Amino acid sequence: MMSWFRALMPRDDRFFDLFARHSQTVVAGATALQRLLQGGDAVQRYAREIVEREEEADRITREVLLAVRRTFITPFDRSDIQDLIQSMDDAIDQMQKTVKTITLFEVRTFDTCMQEMGKTIVKAAELTADAIPLLRSIGTHAPQLGAFAEEVTRVEGRADELHDEGLKALFRQHGTGNAMAYIIGSEIFDHLERVVDRFEDVANRVNSIVIENV
Repeated sequence: MMSWFRALMPRDDRFFDLFARHSQTVVAGATALQRLLQGGDAVQRYAREIVEREEEADRITREVLLAVRRTFITPFDRSDIQDLIQSMDDAIDQMQKTVKTITLFEVRTFDTCMQEMGKTIVKAAELTADAIPLLRSIGTHAPQLGAFAEEVTRVEGRADELHDEGLKALFRQHGTGNAMAYIIGSEIFDHLERVVDRFEDVANRVNSIVIENV
């Protein structure tokens, strides 16, 4: 009954614009993280950029949550809107936590697996930014949205492989010598893996929205 009522009433589509803005901010943060993982003198500059992008994403998230409270008819269920924007925000929050660890321990060089994980993060962010606008017409784009969820799951699987490969390499290099280097490296790997996990959460939210609205 409510779905028919919702379909007949004029809806507020600003949520889609806010989702799109947030997803593009996340892509910018992911790109900065990938560049940071190249190491060198630019690490601090990209670290600052990620913090700025995270703050920008927080502002958009607050705008969405405020709009949910003030809007009579939303495009889909209010709890789904809240969960979706929060899961998107969690992804860039995790990037910021990664940067915090890197900055705290003054890390300036990153191994190949870390750099490859940076690429998977960008891929997951770009997939998300491509998928989010499709929510404007869920029924029309349901197959593409389902494919998005599957592709993010594949990216997450690749990130898991890189995480494990990286930890093994760290142990071989530092496991019996420089324990602190191993601990710091494993902490960075764990943070990077969590970033990709958060994108899988976004994909799962999108999938739930499709199921509920098609």
